[in-house]
Amino acid sequence: MFCYQCEQTDRTGVQPGCASSKGNCGKDATTADLQDLLVHAVKGLAQYNTLARTTGHADREADRFVLYAMFTTLTNVNFNASRFVAMLKEAAQLRDRVRSAYEDAAKATGEVVQQPAGPAAWQPAGDLAGLLAQAQTVGINAGIETVGADVIGLRALVIYGLKGVCAYAHHAQMLGKESEEVYAGVEAALVFLATEPSDVEALLAQALKLGSLNLKVMELLDDANTSRFGAQQPTAVRVTPVAGKAILVSGHDFGDLQALLEQTEGTGIQIYTHGEMLPAHAYPELKAYPHLAGNFGGAWQDQQSDFANFPGPILMTSNCLIEPRPQYRQRIFTTGPVGWAGLRHLEHHDFSVLVQAAKALPGFQETVPEKTITIGFGRHAVLGVADKVIDAVKAGAIQHFFLIGGCDGAAPGRNYYTQFAEQAPNDTVVMTLGCNKYRFNQHEFGDIGGIPRLLDLGQCNDAYSAIRIAMALADAFECGVNDLPLSLIVSWFEQKAAAVLLTLLALGIRNIRLGPTLPAFLTPNILTILVEQFGIQPIGDASSDLAAALARKAA
Repeated sequence: MFCYQCEQTDRTGVQPGCASSKGNCGKDATTADLQDLLVHAVKGLAQYNTLARTTGHADREADRFVLYAMFTTLTNVNFNASRFVAMLKEAAQLRDRVRSAYEDAAKATGEVVQQPAGPAAWQPAGDLAGLLAQAQTVGINAGIETVGADVIGLRALVIYGLKGVCAYAHHAQMLGKESEEVYAGVEAALVFLATEPSDVEALLAQALKLGSLNLKVMELLDDANTSRFGAQQPTAVRVTPVAGKAILVSGHDFGDLQALLEQTEGTGIQIYTHGEMLPAHAYPELKAYPHLAGNFGGAWQDQQSDFANFPGPILMTSNCLIEPRPQYRQRIFTTGPVGWAGLRHLEHHDFSVLVQAAKALPGFQETVPEKTITIGFGRHAVLGVADKVIDAVKAGAIQHFFLIGGCDGAAPGRNYYTQFAEQAPNDTVVMTLGCNKYRFNQHEFGDIGGIPRLLDLGQCNDAYSAIRIAMALADAFECGVNDLPLSLIVSWFEQKAAAVLLTLLALGIRNIRLGPTLPAFLTPNILTILVEQFGIQPIGDASSDLAAALARKAA
């Protein structure tokens, strides 16, 4: 195996990357290699579905499979090798069906039938050993001896950004929102990668094109959430448990959460959110369920202790899953793209076994005194009081905005974000987005003239809100986003963060501070390009970076 798609990457060798029998995320070599092969197979499916699209015969099932399959290869999503063997066979079957439909349509209109090479011609081996042998030639660093590390790194930037785009699009699709433009864009990017591009400028252009596509995807997801559950509202969320039977839900899939809330109505079972599921409490249609009791625990990387301490079953709906410990292995369930060998996987929103497990387990024995945090400052809430915010800036009451957001993780250096938030002057506003917030969201920040100094905009799935807020402020002050008293302090971890970063770059947003470490696939030459063209800056010391941000805007 060789993998360097996330911040957990092993950096102890000459070339950064997890290359032993098991990655730092817990993914074994067999699963890692099968994931690489699945990406290769999906490229072939995209090659034929793109051709079929030109004849008006694109296959919607294939479109959806592309999103799902790519999502399963994200960091901390699916670790179950047998699921990947099945998906490889499904990818080949779908490709053959799409190819037949395309060829029939082309022949019917007298067009020349194209036969794309590369991934489109791949045929799955008959057994696991054969599949693993095939995977050795299609890994992320295949061809590095010929094209060099810079090209391989840029290909990685594109493929990892694309994985993030597919994950966001899958979330939207699961809530009933799809887009032909998105499907076509995703598959066009896969076709581009299938050609094994080596031109640096073309690769950079494709990365920015993906960033633009991801903006459309995030808008689609925003619409999916708000049309289904209503616009987020500022909401105090309980973070201490109440007595009674309980189920914990982690991940990002609000559709799964809603189905579970419906199936547990009247049972006396309390439902708690964990990690990325926190924003659920801000949506009117979800918080209307009285047994949505609160949020339990912290960010995703705390799950092993959080899940061990939770006295009921756990449902993991999407990323991020960590190897389950024996204390809770028998009471954690997966659904959707998530998987771990030996865990029970639930399909079709049937959570009856989960309900039975909750009834059999002890639940919380006593109610802990109430403690809350306030969330729900999505774009509707913030823009609803935009006039007050603008007046406060014009009056000098608000001097600066900091967006301190992104993925959290366990690597050293992430206390930087806590220090940055807590050191931000009292005349500044801290907006936060993603699991990074768990490092400081229980700190008392106070307010500025009734405007909270800490505004929780949601999770990474809510990045569209942050972008809309920044654009609205720029319009109000008749300037560009880069001219606002706004600094972006971003923590990255995996491929969704890569997609959001590409969106920010595509929008022309500059001077983003990125950390705590830079992606391993960004070679020194690639980093130089990003610094020169976009002003990307690695994080340093929190105090010094804070002072520099304030000084730059003051100038």
